[in-house]
Amino acid sequence: MFETPGRSGDKPMRDVPIIPMGDDPGGSDAAGEGVPRPWQRAGGLSSMGGGLTDAAEGFLARAGFDRAPWLAVVFASGIITWFALPEMWQWCAAMAGGAGLALGALAVWRPGTVADETRANLRLALMACGLVFAFGIAVIWARSAMVGAEPIARPAVVLLDGAVLEREDQPADERLRVTLAIRDAETGTARKVRINVPLASFGEDGVPPGLAEGAVVRLRARLMPPASPMLPGAYDFARAAWFKGLAATGTMIGPLEVLRPAPEAGGLAALQRWLAAHVRSRVDGSAGAIAAAFASGDRGSISEADEIAMRDSGLTHLLSISGLHVSAVVGAAYILALRLLALWPALALRVRLPVVAAGVGALAGVGYTLLTGAEVPTVRSCVAALLVLGALALGREALSLRMVALAAGFVLLLWPESAIGPSFQMSFAAVLAIVALSNSAPVRAFLAAREEPLWARYGRRVVMLFVTGVVIELALTPIVLFHFHRAGVYGAFANVVAIPLVTFVSMPLIAVGLLLDTLGLGAPAWWLVERSLDLLLGIAHFTAGQAGAVRLMPQIGGVTVTLFAAGGLWLALWRGRVRLAGLVPVALASAMVAATPVPDLLIAGDGQQVGITMPGPGGTTRLLTLRDGRSTYTRDNLMELAGVSADPVPLASWPGARCSSAFCTFTITRDGRDWVLLLGRGRTQVEERALAAACAEADIVVAERFLPRSCRPHWLKADRRMLTQSGGLAIDLSAERITSVAEGQGAHGWWRAEAPRPRTSQ
Repeated sequence: MFETPGRSGDKPMRDVPIIPMGDDPGGSDAAGEGVPRPWQRAGGLSSMGGGLTDAAEGFLARAGFDRAPWLAVVFASGIITWFALPEMWQWCAAMAGGAGLALGALAVWRPGTVADETRANLRLALMACGLVFAFGIAVIWARSAMVGAEPIARPAVVLLDGAVLEREDQPADERLRVTLAIRDAETGTARKVRINVPLASFGEDGVPPGLAEGAVVRLRARLMPPASPMLPGAYDFARAAWFKGLAATGTMIGPLEVLRPAPEAGGLAALQRWLAAHVRSRVDGSAGAIAAAFASGDRGSISEADEIAMRDSGLTHLLSISGLHVSAVVGAAYILALRLLALWPALALRVRLPVVAAGVGALAGVGYTLLTGAEVPTVRSCVAALLVLGALALGREALSLRMVALAAGFVLLLWPESAIGPSFQMSFAAVLAIVALSNSAPVRAFLAAREEPLWARYGRRVVMLFVTGVVIELALTPIVLFHFHRAGVYGAFANVVAIPLVTFVSMPLIAVGLLLDTLGLGAPAWWLVERSLDLLLGIAHFTAGQAGAVRLMPQIGGVTVTLFAAGGLWLALWRGRVRLAGLVPVALASAMVAATPVPDLLIAGDGQQVGITMPGPGGTTRLLTLRDGRSTYTRDNLMELAGVSADPVPLASWPGARCSSAFCTFTITRDGRDWVLLLGRGRTQVEERALAAACAEADIVVAERFLPRSCRPHWLKADRRMLTQSGGLAIDLSAERITSVAEGQGAHGWWRAEAPRPRTSQ
């Protein structure tokens, strides 16, 4: 025993010698037993990862609850990965990779070892992310297998007897859209098809009263398989139809016969149609169509001109029943219930009024969601609103990233396919931007209560509203450009006026008008509704009509969008200065967007339409089209994917082009090289020897028909044989790169490439 001298007056301190114990692993190193192996030592692991694992562990330890929202991001990443990978073996490999990451983290940093204390957060993060990622792939794969509908093999005209599952009124397009449950006459397979029914087919009598959900009808229709994208980056209706269970779409030919009328009891759909018709009867014109959309979610009566103006002004989100509308309904119900119940002293002294008001707001939100069709954005908004009400009732923070993550996880679990849709991405990007901005320290300091004049207080609120609009526009622009190839530039300015107008004027007035209509006194309220919505449409048309109001962009790559998403999520989900690291991928993605090349050639999947981009005056780009067709859908797709706003020019009228009834030939120059194009205009018969000679002079040949083997251009022959396998093409001649629709489709059930048929005829 040894004594260590202490200070004057202190008792001596004793050092206890270390005595090796028989069960101490450290005492057996002479024999080599019990010595930790290299993979059991935290120090060894640190040496492998260096300071990187130390920094990651410390970062995760400091992050605390801020880590939780990333699980929703990883879950969505697994879903998107399934869509991005084309083959089944790749899906299995990705799932195995996620599970392997979790098992590897558990094996390397086992519980009960020294690493359990030094790498606990890192181990938990890797295990959770790996398992959630694999779970995301499994969920969307299972969803696809359960709800996916095999499309019909080929177009056909058939006589259908079917039960009406859904009816959608579209008076702006002068038609009804009905979804039928039918049974295939040949195979007996149950199918779901969607048919457009022209209103003119009903004559002066109008729509039969029994034509609603539950009715049985007979009609003849021209059916088509759901269309794949016309061009790379275009809308994939086949994929959307797959998850809706649609095997075909088509148009009715001839009359419609109601074999059995719908039950008289009706339902939510009938109530929705009645409400929309009632609102349109009270408010005239375009304002009535917008009011009906706000009240019932029915957008079928909004004219195309108004839709375009709302889109190009950045206000189209107001037409989709989502966060703004549900929040307004729930908030109004909550405040009214709270104020009115507070007038009842006996109740106020015995019951927690915030809890009761939250219940009233929840009922109002759920009812409004069901009434407006319960679309995915509305359900997402309703779930988020219910979480906010729960937080208010419990006295917790109402707006938090964990609340957003929980709502996202709920929607993705039920509808995982929504992860790749613009509606889900835009709505959650906007909510994330709002919550992250409102919770940031500079904004909290800017909005903090202080002694100041009333005008200064409201001035700061107006400034904050504008800043929020700018942040939302910045967050949504990459998503909008990726999906729609165009974005409104002045949306932040328009939303500063439009959002308060809709939230605090139009929607409350619609509710007041409906309430007063029960007493026959709603006319003044509806007059004010019409004035407010006319103002909204005026703002939309004025904003959309300004020079440079719309930014067009060719298809941006998946890597670019991924960088935008990663940077934006990093900026939104972390706190402190570390979030600024998200600016790096955002800046890199912005540079990649600026460098996005405009395709030189766009070839539709049927080979009937070709778009050629040419330099125009003042650095602009002009689009030449092979055919001056009547299809606005085809023309709009070509213009959007080429990033061109001016109307296309027919190739036959362009200087330097030579066209016959069968083919056009044209030479374009890219990077000093001349490319000779031979483009088919129809199926006019051409002598094979002459065709072979023309092909031999061309670099690229495009035709909607099968071309003989003797047609051998220098670089590319895109005839029907090739296009049925590849789908539409986008070609960059400078890089000699061809992008096809088939890339990335792979084994997904909605993609059906036709088997090439052996033909040599022209």
